[in-house]
Amino acid sequence: MSDSGVANAVAPAFTAAAVSRRAVGEGAWLRWALTGLALLFLAVFLVVPLVLVFREAFSKGWDVYLAALTEPDAWHAIKLTLIAAAIAVPLNVIFGIAAAWGISKFRFRGKQVLITLIDLPFAVSPVIAGLIYVLVFGSRGWLGPWLEAHDLSIIYAVPGIVLATIFVTFPFVARELIPLMQEQGVSHEEAALTLGASGWQTFRRVTLPSIKWGLLYGVILCNARAMGEFGAVSVVSGHIRGKTNTLPLHVEILYNEYQFAAAFAVASLLALLAVVTLVAKSALEFKHQRDRERSARAATRQEEL
Repeated sequence: MSDSGVANAVAPAFTAAAVSRRAVGEGAWLRWALTGLALLFLAVFLVVPLVLVFREAFSKGWDVYLAALTEPDAWHAIKLTLIAAAIAVPLNVIFGIAAAWGISKFRFRGKQVLITLIDLPFAVSPVIAGLIYVLVFGSRGWLGPWLEAHDLSIIYAVPGIVLATIFVTFPFVARELIPLMQEQGVSHEEAALTLGASGWQTFRRVTLPSIKWGLLYGVILCNARAMGEFGAVSVVSGHIRGKTNTLPLHVEILYNEYQFAAAFAVASLLALLAVVTLVAKSALEFKHQRDRERSARAATRQEEL
């Protein structure tokens, strides 16, 4: 090739590189502006409110803070919140795995309808969800007379709180697992079955290890929402102090009674839960990314050998 031909071939490459460098250089200010705007938004709407909650919680001293958390109504609200989450989260894990497995591994009529129904709690107001349970299980609901005849209580009792919590939280695990399992496909499971593994062995040794990070992430989000749910639980609980109040409802009652220090003390527990959730989420994402990089390096070494 002649010198002029080489020059003509190399010139577009240099031109493209120069344009790319110029575009990156000119966009630096925009990158910093957007980053600063995002940090400002987070500071105003997330960090500052959290700091204020903890400041108000300790505004009257450590003794008042502990007294607000250990008084009987607050302690009952804490226990009821933990009970509702302890029941709702495992049931949602079972449902989420089953739904994700069925949607991602099988073809059947009505799959899209099932996915839409799973997303329903994201679209429906939690208050409406609570009203649905009142219409079904309330004293004037469809099953109300039968429940009263058998001396069973669901609305204004712990079962109603658990049902409302399950309703508002059941999409979290499923929505984390469905895209993950769809992306993975069925090749590994089919290979395990071909080699003689049973269905349970395939799930335990092949499927579960491949979805563990998505499953843990879904469990963390589900638990955080279960403990912080207000709207649906407020409708079905009846606000019976010391009996059917969860932590969010107890905070509302204290605030309406002008017990601000106690209200913020209890609210600090929910704020602490939010912080722990964010830390756990970040830790899982970091460990997942590290495992992916480790797997990629191992695959590269295998190819080199």
